[in-house]
Amino acid sequence: MKPKLIIFASGSKDGGGSGFENLALHSRVGELDADIVAVVSNHENGGVRKRADSLGIPFIYFPGPYDAENYSSILSSVAEALKDKQKAAMAKDELWVALSGWLKMVHGLDPAKTFNIHPAPLSFYGRRFGGDKMYGHNLHVAIADALAKGEISESGVSMHFVTEKYDDGPVFFEYRVPLQMGMSADDIQKLVNAAEHKWQPKITNMVVHGEISRDGKDPASLKVPEGYQFLPSH
Repeated sequence: MKPKLIIFASGSKDGGGSGFENLALHSRVGELDADIVAVVSNHENGGVRKRADSLGIPFIYFPGPYDAENYSSILSSVAEALKDKQKAAMAKDELWVALSGWLKMVHGLDPAKTFNIHPAPLSFYGRRFGGDKMYGHNLHVAIADALAKGEISESGVSMHFVTEKYDDGPVFFEYRVPLQMGMSADDIQKLVNAAEHKWQPKITNMVVHGEISRDGKDPASLKVPEGYQFLPSH
C-alpha cells in the first residue's frame, strides 16, 4: 500500500495553495508515490479549498483551537474515513503529515512523521530566518532587507521535521538559490517558490518511504542520504 499523506496548507481567503496542488499533481504522475488523502486549511472557502475541489481531494476546514486534542481529532477522523472506504483497519499513526504553507503552531503530532517546508535556509545565522513571524511575505521582506545590506547573497528552501517550536526541528534538506542585488521581496518569493515546487515532491517522497527519517526524540537519530541535507544551488 502507498503511504497516506495529509497536507496542512493555510493559503488565504482569496488564493494560495499552489504548494499543495503541486504535491497532488506529482502524486498522480508518480514522482510522489503516496496517496494524498486530505488537505486541511484554516480558511473555509479559500484558495486551498478551491484547488482541493478541482482535484477531488477531501477538504477539512480547521478553525482551531490549535491544540493537541484538535490536531489529533483531525487525524482520527481521516483514519476513520479511510477505514470505512477501504474496509480495513487504518490507524491514525500510519498517516504522514506535511505542512505546506501552514501558518499555525502544531501541537501533539508525531515528530517522526510530521514535516514542514520553509521558504528560506534555516542554517543561516542560527536560524535567523526562521521562527516567530518569519513566514509569508514578512520572511521575504527580511531576506530582501538583509540582501540590500550586503549581509546575504542567497535564499532558498528548507525542509525539517516538526517539533512544538516554530522551525526548530531537525533540518533534513536545504537548497539555496543565488540572489541579485536589488531584488524585491516579491522577486525573491517567486524565485524561492519555484525551488519549492521543484524539490518538495521529491524530498517528500524520500521521507514517506523512509529514505529520510528520525526517531522523533533524539536529533542525532536523523538519517539523510549523502548530499541532500545541504544541497548547493546548481
